[in-house]
Amino acid sequence: MSFFDRFQGVFFNPQPVFKALAEKPVWKDALIVLLIVMAAFSYIIAPISQKDALNAFKDNVKLQDKMGKESFDRMIQGMENPSATGTILRSAVLNPVLMLVGWLIAGLIILILGRLVSTEGAFLPIFAAVLHANFIDKIFGTLVRLILIMTRKSVMQTSTSLALLIPGAEFTSTSYIILSQFDFFQLWMFGILGLGLAQIFKVSVAKGMTISYGFWAIKSIVFIALGFLSRSFMG
Repeated sequence: MSFFDRFQGVFFNPQPVFKALAEKPVWKDALIVLLIVMAAFSYIIAPISQKDALNAFKDNVKLQDKMGKESFDRMIQGMENPSATGTILRSAVLNPVLMLVGWLIAGLIILILGRLVSTEGAFLPIFAAVLHANFIDKIFGTLVRLILIMTRKSVMQTSTSLALLIPGAEFTSTSYIILSQFDFFQLWMFGILGLGLAQIFKVSVAKGMTISYGFWAIKSIVFIALGFLSRSFMG
């Protein structure tokens, strides 16, 4: 099955795509496309993201007290005059590497969850399924987010999650941190991934969905905890 067939199939007819991946896991082209898209997205929004970060930190008196004035001023100066090389390295190297590590960890955790209900399945088909399901969130979802970010000129005030229900809320507020995990594209993605996991583990669709959304729940708890930790750092 060609890359184009797999790409459009994820959106319009996912069952044959994931059946083919379960039998013969193809993942390299999907990984390359995803990494290129996310690197380009990160680079395009970098100036807006840096401005958001500067606005969030520069008047934070509590953070200044924690860090000390000298360290705080040095950090703010770096935000006001970001290095072009640093921006490129973050966009083209650091962010893609972090995403790859995240997908590898996701595949491993999903394999562990799958073992609770099936002896079938292996890591490579799961990894391939995770990558292909991410076409929904990391390509279609990213395109929508890019349009919103460029329109609003803000990354922090842009969301495709239930955080839309609380417009103007601080991104460090408890409600925003929790609701932001209910992202429409991610919920769609994990539904499609559930179909794939049913094929890979040779279980019912209901069990495939349980594994997929079970992983989403674990991921959400981790990201909520990280959100609270980040808030405590910011004071």
